[in-house]
Amino acid sequence: MPSNAILEQKQKAVAELAALIKASASGVIVNYQGITVENDTKMRKALREAGVKYMVVKNSLTGRACDECGYGELKKELVGMTAIAISENDPIAPAKILKEYDEKIESFKILAGYIDGEVLDVNGVKELADIPAKEVLVAKFLGSIQSPIYKFAYAIKAVAEKAEEAPAEEAPAAEAPVAEAEAPAAEAEAPAAEAAPEA
Repeated sequence: MPSNAILEQKQKAVAELAALIKASASGVIVNYQGITVENDTKMRKALREAGVKYMVVKNSLTGRACDECGYGELKKELVGMTAIAISENDPIAPAKILKEYDEKIESFKILAGYIDGEVLDVNGVKELADIPAKEVLVAKFLGSIQSPIYKFAYAIKAVAEKAEEAPAEEAPAAEAPVAEAEAPAAEAEAPAAEAAPEA
């Protein structure tokens, strides 16, 4: 029968894993059987650089943590040599990185996962992996909203340039009223000159 110290240790491990799962954006469970040390090292490095925690935990403890977080459906996948990859910020990173190894190592398999309170089967995890990274989506979005702005700016610029050219061509016509305005003044002086001899 397990001692109280061992039970406490297991309870602590479950509580810590459950806290990580609750605070995460997504997670993926894999069967890591057959991965070489070289590939395992590369995969762990890629996951770490993406801010993903990758842990090999006893299936029974992972199952209890999943129960605590409302992901009890995942327990049926916890058979054999499993590990869990948890991302706090990027919901796509674990699926994207692990899918690469699922495709190139026959015995390494994505089993299931979760995102935003929803449990995903293996196909759901792979579909998640195919979504472009957040930075790519943001860049595409910015490109789509900037395109109409640039077109509008070019149209405004073209109108402004036409408006600047138009007054320059019409300048001589604008001088004509000034000449006409001078003519009545000259006519107004003529009667004054005729009136002088009568005095």
